[in-house]
Amino acid sequence: ALAILPDDPTPAEAAARRSVRGHILFAFGVLILLLLAWALRKELLILYVAALFAAVLVPVVDRISAWEVRSFRASRPVAILLLIAAVGLVLTFFFTVGMPPVLRDLRQFSIDLPERIPSVIAKLKHIPLADRFGLDTLAQRAETAATTTAGYLVTSLPEWLTHIFDILATAFLCIYFMLEGDKAYQFFLSLFPQPQRVRLKATMNQANQKISKWLVGQGLLMLTLGISSTIVFGFLHVRYFLLLGFLMGLFNIIPIAGGIFTILIAAGVAALDSWAKMAGVLVFYFIYVNVENAYLTPRIMRSSVNLMGLTVLIALLLGTSLAGIVGALVAVPTAGLVSVLLQQYAVQKDCQ
Repeated sequence: ALAILPDDPTPAEAAARRSVRGHILFAFGVLILLLLAWALRKELLILYVAALFAAVLVPVVDRISAWEVRSFRASRPVAILLLIAAVGLVLTFFFTVGMPPVLRDLRQFSIDLPERIPSVIAKLKHIPLADRFGLDTLAQRAETAATTTAGYLVTSLPEWLTHIFDILATAFLCIYFMLEGDKAYQFFLSLFPQPQRVRLKATMNQANQKISKWLVGQGLLMLTLGISSTIVFGFLHVRYFLLLGFLMGLFNIIPIAGGIFTILIAAGVAALDSWAKMAGVLVFYFIYVNVENAYLTPRIMRSSVNLMGLTVLIALLLGTSLAGIVGALVAVPTAGLVSVLLQQYAVQKDCQ
């Protein structure tokens, strides 16, 4: 019997087969890239944070380069060195003058907290129907948790030094992004056709402006809250007011959640002395939040990312789940970047 040979495929069939093979190879390539990105997620996060801060600092470097002193203008490397020197002086002043009192308050807080919880529970027992909540059991659990938590706050400080390599790597990458970021950005744009390249460049410039303004504005809000809370807590004679003011300003970089977390800590510490101090702390924060929302935020954060509260909460939840504290820090600017991209490429203009 003669073997029946298959007919040669037509050009359309051959093109279809090549298309199927191409899609299969593309799917495998995407899968490999995703697995590689997951394996290198820590390194990619460092790159992302470095690029984010470089995008914020490049306008500052450009302004320093534009300064003219007796017909002398600093080149970009010199401007970056001047910026690094200024940041180094600020950090040196902070760690030599501002940080020691904060650490002293932290150590004293870790010693005093377990001893003062019984007095707070005794005050709570004077509240009607308070005995039904099992305050004695709650006191034992609180003392155990306070001892563990307070001890962890002190003993875990050396562990943060293990992350110094990541911090230094981020700093060096940020410097290199400021030096050679334009070349890398132009190479990235060259991967797209000319019509798409123009639109993508405009979109990225818009996102960069919004993120830069948000980070700078958020830094000002952190500084404002930290200084004002330290002054008010000191005026109210709240224990560890330097530590509490530092935490209020630091955690304010995490919108909503950071402020709620720190004010609860400050109110709890004030309650260890008296209910009046706790009331004063809560009244101060209530007034500050209203002043910030009505006056500071509209002026400092003008033309910023302008995200809805729900979007901010979702971004914080996802960022914290993916990358912990660092993820929470970059969650909102990342959400701003995504919102700009969605507005340009996904939102239907006729449906707005």
